[in-house]
Amino acid sequence: MPDIKQMRLLGIVAATAIGLYVCYLLALPFLPALTWALVLAIILYPAHRRVEQRLRNKNLAALISVSVAAVAVGLPLIFIAQQLVSEAVNGATYMEGVIRGWNTDAFLSDYPRLSAVAQWVENQLDPAGTVAAFVQWLTGRSTSLLRGSINQAVMFALTFYLLFYFLRDREPILQGIEGLSPLRAAETAYMLHRLAETVHAILIGTVLVAAVQGTLGGLMFWWLGLPTPVFWGLVMGLLAIVPALGAFVIWVPAAIYLALEGAWTSAAILTIWGGVIVAGIDNLLYPMLVGSRLRLHTVVAFIGAVGGIVLFGASGLVLGPAVIALTISLIDILKKRLNDKPEAEPSSKRDTKPSHQSGAAPSRE
Repeated sequence: MPDIKQMRLLGIVAATAIGLYVCYLLALPFLPALTWALVLAIILYPAHRRVEQRLRNKNLAALISVSVAAVAVGLPLIFIAQQLVSEAVNGATYMEGVIRGWNTDAFLSDYPRLSAVAQWVENQLDPAGTVAAFVQWLTGRSTSLLRGSINQAVMFALTFYLLFYFLRDREPILQGIEGLSPLRAAETAYMLHRLAETVHAILIGTVLVAAVQGTLGGLMFWWLGLPTPVFWGLVMGLLAIVPALGAFVIWVPAAIYLALEGAWTSAAILTIWGGVIVAGIDNLLYPMLVGSRLRLHTVVAFIGAVGGIVLFGASGLVLGPAVIALTISLIDILKKRLNDKPEAEPSSKRDTKPSHQSGAAPSRE
């Protein structure tokens, strides 16, 4: 017959598990806001701490930090959204004109087999019609894309609402996490430090390097007279964030297009710029900004970033690698405990020996 105390303990464990699951369901709708508020709190804390030390008022310091962050993040997002939609419409319109004006028969007259394939693709897929339909859809959606949905506006406001409390109440929150954590104090501190390292590595390293790559790529598109340089620069920057992809996904086809158009000099310039400068920036800046802080293999980081985006949306860019990094850290803690366990048994046995066998020395250590 099971012991009553054990049954009560199992009941408490089951109730706790159910409660944690319900809490997860309650927090799930706010996961994007919680994620980005936590990310901003980690990134902004060094500057916020200096503001707090000068003002000596936690509420006012948090309000100032959140206000500056809202302006610094909100205004660029609005500008980027406007440029993105505008450039996407212009770029799609330009591509529609290029496709409609491209005479494949004259271009491939010396290659009858390729000409037949190109003609079949044009008849079956209708690239120009597809691009025209995309232009019409994008133009119709531009207003809603710029204004955003009510849910996005609420999440944006909620992010900075949570950021205020993350900055103001950082110490009580950390103390609460340490009190609730089943890990030892040093292990909990290590996990929190690992989380901060991962956020810094992703945001400051990956995003900043991708922004530089996108900017350099967009500037070269503008200098060569290619259409919609702002849009393609943004796309190159976004692709550079994802491991195993990069800006080359955009500039390589552009260089091929220039070569097919007979602009060999422009194609060569774009190839050299993309292959040496844009790609070289990644090899130069990424180790300086990230170093070994992320401590994840490229394949693992790719799975974390892409899988996180699929599972959690945009916030998965941080959550995916963070979950993997924290899980690996938990495994390290578990391995350390298991390795330490056999060493504790001999020492306990030595403690049972008579005191004259140097028992006092281990007790002082």
